[in-house]
Amino acid sequence: MTIKQQLLQICNEQVEKRITDYKNEIDLIKESIESNDKGGSDDDDSGNGKLLNDLEKNMGYLNDARKTQDYLKLVKANLLSTSVALGSLVKTDSLHFFISISAGKIQIDNQDYYAISLQSPIGQLLKQKSTGDTFEFNGTKYTVTEVA
Repeated sequence: MTIKQQLLQICNEQVEKRITDYKNEIDLIKESIESNDKGGSDDDDSGNGKLLNDLEKNMGYLNDARKTQDYLKLVKANLLSTSVALGSLVKTDSLHFFISISAGKIQIDNQDYYAISLQSPIGQLLKQKSTGDTFEFNGTKYTVTEVA
């Protein structure tokens, strides 16, 4: 398996875990709402109101995670391009970036890679760059040494 395939797999696993976690949280909230309803107390429904807000928030997070999962399907680990695009592995003189989703630092074989989206500030700077191009981010100058 190539580095890009490994990075893509890790990104997919992270998103799948988020989806599972949100689904589990939604199930717990639904159970809490149902048990509150069965209690039949005459208390005000502020407890259920908070639970309904939490349910709505988690459903939004779940929806966002599913959109991220769909977006990841557009990332092709076998992409060959001389300029930075979705699916590129970009090596600079100091950092390595995988253009996919914003998933943070991923370590493979004692090498750090940063999974970033094209929409992120650094992704915007990297877009369409080629080997030898330079860019500056947060006061640090980088030179692209390889686009794979």
